Amino acid sequence: MDYAKYITSTPDFPIKGIIFRDISPLLANGKVFKSAVKELANFGQKVGAELIVGPEARGFIIGAAVANELTIGFQPARREGKLPGEVISESYDLEYGKNTLVMEKTAIKTDQKVLLVDDLLATGGTINDTKNLITRLGGKVVGAAFIIELLNLKGRKNIGDFPVHSLITY
Repeated sequence: MDYAKYITSTPDFPIKGIIFRDISPLLANGKVFKSAVKELANFGQKVGAELIVGPEARGFIIGAAVANELTIGFQPARREGKLPGEVISESYDLEYGKNTLVMEKTAIKTDQKVLLVDDLLATGGTINDTKNLITRLGGKVVGAAFIIELLNLKGRKNIGDFPVHSLITY
């Protein structure tokens, strides 16, 4: 399926020089969204994922759907201040700012095989820090899956040595 037909691009958003790739039209089309989730889930099955982790916010949408398709669990990587209890944190630079992600200390089992799922791979900052959280909690990242990958930002170089699957590349 040509998923790119269901992506809109908005130049200079959220700041000048950034092209925002919006997955909302893909999500709004049930047939297309289901196909995308199934393809990402097939990748998750191939790498032996036992748990999906998705970073806030669109990683929640995609990741939870993929976890449901695989009938495995989902854990969120949240923004700082959004989770009660004991958490660990990682801070990183975005292509247009900074962010901090946290996960509950009990979110990952030791040696659990985790698939990272998000809507977009750009510089790799978000995924690298999510990977670091998982590793610090004792999990093993077996792959990462995305709707979109921005090749010119070379995010794959910054996230680690594991399989990556993207439905669309720009």
